[in-house]
Amino acid sequence: MSEIQEHSSANNMPTTYDPKAAEQKWYRYWMEGGFFKAGQVPEAKPYTIVIPPPNVTGMLHIGHALDFTLQDILIRTKRMQGYDALWLPGSDHAGIATQTRVEQTLRAEGISRYDLGREKFLEKVWEWKEHYADTIREQWAKMGFSLDYSRERFTLDEGLSKAVREVFVKLYEKGLIYRGKYIINWDPAARTALSDIEVEYKEVNGHLYHLQYPLKDGSGFITVATTRPETMLGDTAVAVHPEDERYRHLIGQPLVLPIVNREIPIIADEYVDKEFGSGAVKITPAHDPNDFEVGLRHDLPQITVMDESGKMNEAAGKYQGLDRSECRKAIVADLKESGVLVRIEDHVHQVGHSERSGAVVEPYLSTQWFVKMKPLAEAAIAAQKSGKGVQFVPERFEKIYLHWIENVRDWCISRQLWWGHRIPAWYCESCGELHVAREAMDACAKCGSHELVQDDDVLDTWFSSALWPFSTLGWPDEDSEDFKRFFPTDVLVTGYDIIYFWVARMIFTALEFTGEIPFKDVLIHGLVRDSEGQKMSKSLGNGVDPLDVIEKYGADAMRYMISTSSTPGQDLRFHWERVEQARNFANKIWNASRFALMNLEGVTFEDIDIQGDLSTSDRWILHRFNETARNITRLIDAYEFGETGRELYNFIWDDLCDWYIEFAKLSFYGEDPVAKRKTQSVLAYVLDRTLRLIHPFMPFISEEIWQHLPHRGETITLAEWPQFDPSLEAPDAVREMNLLIDIIRSVRNIRAEVNVPMSKQIELIVKPGSAELLDIIERNSHYIRRFCNTSQYEASLNAAVPDKAMTAVVTGAELYLPLAGLIDISQEIARLEKELGHLNKEVERVEKKLANEGFVSKAPAKVIEEERAKMADYASKRDKVLARIAELKG
Repeated sequence: MSEIQEHSSANNMPTTYDPKAAEQKWYRYWMEGGFFKAGQVPEAKPYTIVIPPPNVTGMLHIGHALDFTLQDILIRTKRMQGYDALWLPGSDHAGIATQTRVEQTLRAEGISRYDLGREKFLEKVWEWKEHYADTIREQWAKMGFSLDYSRERFTLDEGLSKAVREVFVKLYEKGLIYRGKYIINWDPAARTALSDIEVEYKEVNGHLYHLQYPLKDGSGFITVATTRPETMLGDTAVAVHPEDERYRHLIGQPLVLPIVNREIPIIADEYVDKEFGSGAVKITPAHDPNDFEVGLRHDLPQITVMDESGKMNEAAGKYQGLDRSECRKAIVADLKESGVLVRIEDHVHQVGHSERSGAVVEPYLSTQWFVKMKPLAEAAIAAQKSGKGVQFVPERFEKIYLHWIENVRDWCISRQLWWGHRIPAWYCESCGELHVAREAMDACAKCGSHELVQDDDVLDTWFSSALWPFSTLGWPDEDSEDFKRFFPTDVLVTGYDIIYFWVARMIFTALEFTGEIPFKDVLIHGLVRDSEGQKMSKSLGNGVDPLDVIEKYGADAMRYMISTSSTPGQDLRFHWERVEQARNFANKIWNASRFALMNLEGVTFEDIDIQGDLSTSDRWILHRFNETARNITRLIDAYEFGETGRELYNFIWDDLCDWYIEFAKLSFYGEDPVAKRKTQSVLAYVLDRTLRLIHPFMPFISEEIWQHLPHRGETITLAEWPQFDPSLEAPDAVREMNLLIDIIRSVRNIRAEVNVPMSKQIELIVKPGSAELLDIIERNSHYIRRFCNTSQYEASLNAAVPDKAMTAVVTGAELYLPLAGLIDISQEIARLEKELGHLNKEVERVEKKLANEGFVSKAPAKVIEEERAKMADYASKRDKVLARIAELKG
């Protein structure tokens, strides 16, 4: 492509736009040109987004398409505004998610990870990673994302691994990382701890078992209820509320735990809701997070009755070796036989399942590594409350964020997996000393032994993700050029579902290790749901593959639809019809541009001149473009992509295509060469800059058309973003054009009402309300005559009002279309009376339906609303027909 396109041409511009060909051609051109690479303009102000790294578990989904498209719009806009714009790509190793997928693949071949061993298994996972990282890059390319691939990162690459080890060691040295026993989410199938986000809650039809625990002195029983009777083997107390009069005299008394025959105390704790059930709660500290906290307060024993695979252990006595579900059946039978089980109720409740293996999650007491979060949260809370924190968009999410971080719990960071950042801790087998270090150790610092074994566990995936905004830019090397130039970043674009799991932790770590917030703004978007508002999922079969959308309608249509349907913080519904509408919008731009180029033959870049004596329509479109450019810049800066889309659509479809181009034809086909050249200049100028405005949303079609226009520069990607120009303001031209458009539109509406085609000429009388308006109308009468297709035309302050005419009132003028000779009035009255009869029947039919109590009481609310809407529509049409008949009868 030449740097200066001197001549415009539509000769080699196809009749229809081919998205597939354009997308392949231009993405290759952009990549070969290095247009997305940051750091090439040292004097420019930096603008940075680091991509939320997708997991290397498979293909990108429509939610990714939304998230990344919004970021690309911001980056492309800032790049065109002259910023040194960096959009840093990368991907996440996604610990358990990736390991589970690879294990499933191996299982299909009859192989387990244990058959391969850790080293060979990890080789398989790296192969998986390379394959899907390539797939993700291909998808990014198909969606047109302007990423700087020279800076691509992966959470397990050497640079990020170094950052992870540095953070772990520093937190450990400060006493903020420790090992301890705690209740965690345990996946007995994968045999690993899970984060809360990896637990999927499902509604399950279960049972509530009511059990009687006898007092040791034989004086009575206390009734407790549980959905998991197998855990009673680990009970170490029964708790009641200290103010519950029913049990106050029993506090401190011993009970006998059935089957096990172990004494357990009755304790008082305010955790118990005395209004719920019997007001007594069995306490199993090793198998319930709330019970664990109660146990700590009362120094209760912690008895674990299951092993890591979900089978009962030696503490379960005769049930040892049974799977937890088998144990439940056996223990229920024994409790029935002994008379302890007094009632079983059906009970629907939410049960946690592993998002990866599908196994029922077990609250499990385990020795794990933890981060003390409250000390880290303090800086984030202080920053937010002092006004120096991040800016949430919408603002309401700041309250959610603050609530979470003010109530933060310690974070379990260890996972019993092989794929991930291995914990940098070594145990001396000779003296038992624990060492935490940045690099592998040769000898024990305490006893000198070389018998050192590294901890088998890996870190939670979110640990490395929490460092993403600064580890990707070279930290812990604070002299890194990228770190100094591009950190802190400008905005994080993400969903509301990971504010705590990811956003908060990035803020914590950035403040702790860099002293800065990691991003200025956090733009929160919602989920992409199906057309009925359902969450997309494999099980429902309602998911949408963005590549399928692109294949059918093109990348620009998908990008435009999904971004302009988005409102900050709100879920959006995916409608195929809206993608089709976006495709039609792209086609409208293509066809209008093709027409424009046909009328710009021979116009060079140097010919474009929008100064001097311009027509009303030329001045109007320049004003409207100028106004639109200002609004779009403001809306993008405010992250209002939906409003931006509406602004673009209204200007391009209505102002530019439907009105200005039609007005421009009069200059193009007229006899005045000066007027023609001026209109050519204005059209070339406006089209060029309109393409720049649409480019962040529709990069491919805008580049394809722009390369045909007279322009300077290699690519629209680097073209200057339109700035508001006060010299283009023309409120007088806007007033004139608004009047002309109102007149033309009103006349066309009247034609439609009386079924007079545009091809048939009419008589038009315009009666302005002032001499000033008459002057405007007279000055632009050629437009009115042309677009109203008049045979006779009169504009006068004293115009005579004809007897029988269709009328309309616009701002400052009355319009009359005499009906004589235009239509057969008697035939038109007959036609309208027939239509009136039909509408009366429809109104009567719907009235009867809505008056029927049987229908109203049984029909869904949606159906009733539809009938009411029909009623209103029929009544409105009937009123219009009656008014028309009255006009015709005079």
